[in-house]
Amino acid sequence: MGLFILRRLVIMILTGLCLTFLVFSLTNLYPNLEKLAKTQGNFRMSDEEVTSYLDRNGYLQPMFVKYGEWLGVVPSYRHENADGTIQGRCIRPGMAPEDSPEFCGVLQGNWGFSTVFKDDVGSIISTRLSLTGKLMFWVMVVMVPSALILGVLAGMREGSKTDRGLSTIAITTTATPEYVSGVILIAVFASSTVGLKWFKGTATSAMDSANFENFALPVITIALYGMGYIARMTRASMAEVMTAQYIRTARLKGVSFPNIVMKHALRNALIAPFTVIMLQFPWLLNGVVIVETLFNYKGFGWTLVQAAGNNDIELLLGVSVVSVFVVLITQLISDIGYVYLNPRISVS
Repeated sequence: MGLFILRRLVIMILTGLCLTFLVFSLTNLYPNLEKLAKTQGNFRMSDEEVTSYLDRNGYLQPMFVKYGEWLGVVPSYRHENADGTIQGRCIRPGMAPEDSPEFCGVLQGNWGFSTVFKDDVGSIISTRLSLTGKLMFWVMVVMVPSALILGVLAGMREGSKTDRGLSTIAITTTATPEYVSGVILIAVFASSTVGLKWFKGTATSAMDSANFENFALPVITIALYGMGYIARMTRASMAEVMTAQYIRTARLKGVSFPNIVMKHALRNALIAPFTVIMLQFPWLLNGVVIVETLFNYKGFGWTLVQAAGNNDIELLLGVSVVSVFVVLITQLISDIGYVYLNPRISVS
């Protein structure tokens, strides 16, 4: 197991480097850099002024050199201005050039500076990620048990009325996009004109103090969409397990149906849904963009939209790194958990 995890970690690092370099290259295309220069200066800047700005800030260096600086494995650029002052990535306001570190990239904890929020990227991401993490936690608390119960009940007796009814519910929730179900929930339960007015708070206030009134609707909106997919996978896995030979043997021995389900079928039926549940984490991290925008909940997905829409290169890179990291970690946990749930799987 240790060698398996070590191999996976090496693959994760190589995959992360490739993906981050791809994102870095796309965000550092010249049209994006030109737009950044005009955003920080003015939109009437001439081509010479744009080139001068990009040169002063190190954007005109070779792509691999810039990527190495951002990563923190190549010494940061330094540029001497006409007035004799020196500027560079590692030189902070009020810091003498000789006192600045030589390396100051992601590996050193320097994620860059946001041109939109005027703050360190690391601070922004940690704040927004904690807000989305709170949302993800309650979504998983609601979504996973509900989906597993629906799937197990439907798969216990394949083809029954219960199976058809629960499967219809699961398909309906999965086929309804979040922006549709979110608008419907707002109109029915929170609208001040035609709704029931059950929820008077807003998701914006949930950023400071989350409660049932201001946090239930975004949680339910996301949970409904993801719940159907997990329930369908659980139902298919449960239906397959219930037709296995060892289940028939247990029935012939007179084991009660509840004991067959709980002691024999449930663990094997949860192997496939476990992988699907783990894949919900990266989906939730970036898939909450619509819901966070709809409910004005300024979490990680909302930050991604702001970074992309305002050409905030450093923030967009930071968000991409976190997204890649979460995807790779959840896949590793999924593989390890799959081995423990299914002893027949060998890691050698």
